[in-house]
Amino acid sequence: MELRDYVSAVRKRWWLVAAAACLALVAAVVVTARAAPAYAAGVTFFVSTPSTGVTDAYQGGLFSQQRARSYVTLVGSDRLADAVAADPSVGLDAGEVQRRISARTVPDTVLLEVTVVDTDSARALRIAQAVATKFAALVAAIETPPGGSAPTVRVDVVTGPRVSTDPISPRPARNFAIALLLGLIAGAGLAVLREILDTSIRSAAQLRQATRKAILAAVPHDGHALESPLLVEDAAWSPRGEAMRHLRTNLQFVDPDRRARCVVVTSALPDEGKSTIACNLAIVLAEAGHRVLLVDADVRRPKLAEYLDLEGAVGLTNVLVGQLDLDTAVQRWGERELWVLPSGSIPPNPSELLGSQQMTRLLAEVSEAYDYVVVDSSPLLVVTDAAVVASRADGAVLVTRAGRTSVAQAQAAVHAIEAVSARLFGCVLNGAKGAAGDAYTYAYYGPAEGTRRSARALPAPERAATPPEPVRAGTRGA
Repeated sequence: MELRDYVSAVRKRWWLVAAAACLALVAAVVVTARAAPAYAAGVTFFVSTPSTGVTDAYQGGLFSQQRARSYVTLVGSDRLADAVAADPSVGLDAGEVQRRISARTVPDTVLLEVTVVDTDSARALRIAQAVATKFAALVAAIETPPGGSAPTVRVDVVTGPRVSTDPISPRPARNFAIALLLGLIAGAGLAVLREILDTSIRSAAQLRQATRKAILAAVPHDGHALESPLLVEDAAWSPRGEAMRHLRTNLQFVDPDRRARCVVVTSALPDEGKSTIACNLAIVLAEAGHRVLLVDADVRRPKLAEYLDLEGAVGLTNVLVGQLDLDTAVQRWGERELWVLPSGSIPPNPSELLGSQQMTRLLAEVSEAYDYVVVDSSPLLVVTDAAVVASRADGAVLVTRAGRTSVAQAQAAVHAIEAVSARLFGCVLNGAKGAAGDAYTYAYYGPAEGTRRSARALPAPERAATPPEPVRAGTRGA
């Protein structure tokens, strides 16, 4: 991944970064609120060595600096802790005293700073006072040579002991700033990690790269699609409607030598919008003046009759088993030449019925009687119905949903179609997230208000009294 890919991942999943930062801030607030305030008492020692003359003073200074660095460890020793704990005013054992005391030397000096941190400011001061007394006595005892009367190193208190009036911790501003920074870093890392692990297809370029097939259309995401899935009324002039007309144009030119009359619309998995795409494709083809038959071959989970408000109890399966003829089963929808063959009764053997010779003859017959036949079929990776029907049609269109269909699923769907020697015209990316200006651009160049009347809600669908007469072999309709 390049730098712009990382930036794009963070921008695309900004909510993840914001959520991580908020969680970190909440955690910091909780920890800060629950933390007991701590106070610091300090005392500063001056380490010196008796000396005479400049040379002795210089060497004594170096010796004192070395001794001061050694005393840092001595401050945390058991011997000093035992001596401080023996003071009745402290009220702590040696281990508790050691945990509260720390020391450091001031660089390039002979000063030794000792700090006592405790949740009780008064006790911190008492410990610091005990350290000031006991540490000087301890150094004097250690630095006095055997048989000598005076120590070679002297430790004097130059500052303190004194305690801070304000607690040194917790520090809300520092805690919140650190939490926010860590939250942003963690959120950005999660966003990039999810981008790396996300194999779903989100753009037409990804779909083309995964399938090596033409992209017939990218249908933009529409929040109103669930409420009004069909391209009627104002929806006909939405960016979604323009994308469907783009799909119609591409299908008409997919093969310059032979027009594709019978098209199977399928998907890799359920709920990717194939039935809606099939319905709207049939509608825009009929709007262009073609005679169109929409066939619901998804006999396991039929949807077209529900979308189009038609009677779906009888249809394709009843025609295939010979219970009624095609003219009786076909229903007309709207004012244009759009005819619908619902799925009919759900059979116990869908794959065998759709792969029968009756289905082959039926598709050949309707391909002669209509300009276009749009067949809605089952998902490819769930059952084999779609592959069987596609092998008997002119070709298929694979519908994928942006952010849902993975690269592996799209590739498996393409292989399923090619495995039966069926032709795949191309792919449709449904629910594509386009640029924010796409809808405005189309609205600007869209038709005038007066011309939208042709796309208003069509009259209630009526049953076909006289469907188009089948065209005999050798006299294909225009």
